[in-house]
Amino acid sequence: MLEDAIFGPVVSRRCVLRALAASSALLVGAPGLEAQTDLSGYWVLLVPTGDGNYRKTFLYLEQSGHTVTGEVMYGARKLPISNGNFQDGKLHFEVVVHFQQQTRQIVYDGQMAGGTIDMKINFPGRSPMTGTAERTTREATLPPKPLPLPALRDLPDNGLVRTPPMGWNSWNKFAGRVDDSIVRAAADAIVASGMAKVGYTYINIDDTWQGQRDKSGRITGNKKFPDMKALCDYVHSKGLKIGIYSSPGPTTCAGYEGSFGHEELDAQTYAEWGFDYLKYDWCSAAEIYKDEEMRPVYQKMGEALQKTGRPIVYSLCQYGRDDVWGWGAKVGGNLWRTTGDINDHWERMDEIGFSQFAIQHYMKPGHWNDPDMLEVGNGGMTNDEYRTHMSLWCLLAAPLLAGNDLSSMTEETREILMNTEVIAIDQDRAANPAKLATPLGKHVVAYRKLSDGSTAVAFFNRNAKEDEIGVEWAAVEIEGGNIQARDLWKHQDVQVSPTRYSTKVPAHGVVMLRVQQRS
Repeated sequence: MLEDAIFGPVVSRRCVLRALAASSALLVGAPGLEAQTDLSGYWVLLVPTGDGNYRKTFLYLEQSGHTVTGEVMYGARKLPISNGNFQDGKLHFEVVVHFQQQTRQIVYDGQMAGGTIDMKINFPGRSPMTGTAERTTREATLPPKPLPLPALRDLPDNGLVRTPPMGWNSWNKFAGRVDDSIVRAAADAIVASGMAKVGYTYINIDDTWQGQRDKSGRITGNKKFPDMKALCDYVHSKGLKIGIYSSPGPTTCAGYEGSFGHEELDAQTYAEWGFDYLKYDWCSAAEIYKDEEMRPVYQKMGEALQKTGRPIVYSLCQYGRDDVWGWGAKVGGNLWRTTGDINDHWERMDEIGFSQFAIQHYMKPGHWNDPDMLEVGNGGMTNDEYRTHMSLWCLLAAPLLAGNDLSSMTEETREILMNTEVIAIDQDRAANPAKLATPLGKHVVAYRKLSDGSTAVAFFNRNAKEDEIGVEWAAVEIEGGNIQARDLWKHQDVQVSPTRYSTKVPAHGVVMLRVQQRS
């Protein structure tokens, strides 16, 4: 979300009150700041999130006369301030944000109020946000020092997800709006729609569920998630499993509480609540550790999860950095992200999906390459493009985590997500790597050998117009002769020649076959 790109970590109301009290104490006996013309220095801006927390962003202001310059700081990122002005107790400045190929100008307006500044932040096309800025120190803006990391060792296989995990994740559709009722509704819908019967099992809560830590350091849910154990019990009562999200850094990507320094306690808490899956997102750990330290950082949580004694799927999310596919299984990982985030546009899905063939040989039962969640049904692509998305992910034996609103699916979305013949390719227990029969270009033919001796063959048309695409059977390791082929989207057998097959494929579309050599 755009807000996550310009606001920093989330803190509790108690922290805010304590900080404001300290700020006021510093000003006892001092003249009002309205009378002071120099705002130069470090400030912290606290914006309520609506779930009982406050999002924290640092400002560095430099004032010369009425002109204000400086930076808005969130983590390691710094946005330069422009058009800054302070006069008669009123502050104004602007920043430009580049986010997902968009450029937005964010406007900040403030009014001095004693030792603080009442701020209003204006996003283009959105309701204004309000918060309070107070003075702080440079030291407060710095990340914590690294924690000791474990000596490298190979963790035992936890025996889970011998085929790629299937389920639903909250982020792509709901992002920071996710709450207890949305998760329960997703569980209801995944059962009512029949998705559970075809293999969709995990209901995964992504970022923004976190509250603050109690006096013992134990993490709590925020106002949106008042009773995590009851939520887990509800999802389990549907015959499903449930997942949760955290980060090895002090804060998550949306600025909420991470697991930094609390790995064992958090893992034990998740287990006691009843969670079955953890997505562990690098996020603010990048401000503390180097990429080459990822393996021991992720091993630390892998050890903590296994120590709980509860079977918990471990999903590593660090965007394919440090060649994670080479060590992800060694830290107890069941799946690992291989790229940056997907979005609901053909170009991004195409870029991610067709980049995966070179690392296919790293996957094996229980340990999967993860090119990110499905966007099927979110509205940004055509149904042909969504069929390509689903076919490509299944051919790659990728995790299938739906990211749409399950309670309002169209019939076309339901048919794409619940195509059992295509899902069977994804879930094939042999876990053989997908291979290219043609070079990566506008036409791609790729295939995968399956456990019953058949071959999945997919004809992908990356052009924006319908094209004819063909292949010699020898190129997909099928001997010529008596060939039986089934179209997995039309759900019907097709006639093929003994030596090759050619077919028309829609723009940005796919034809997917399961081919068997008759004896």
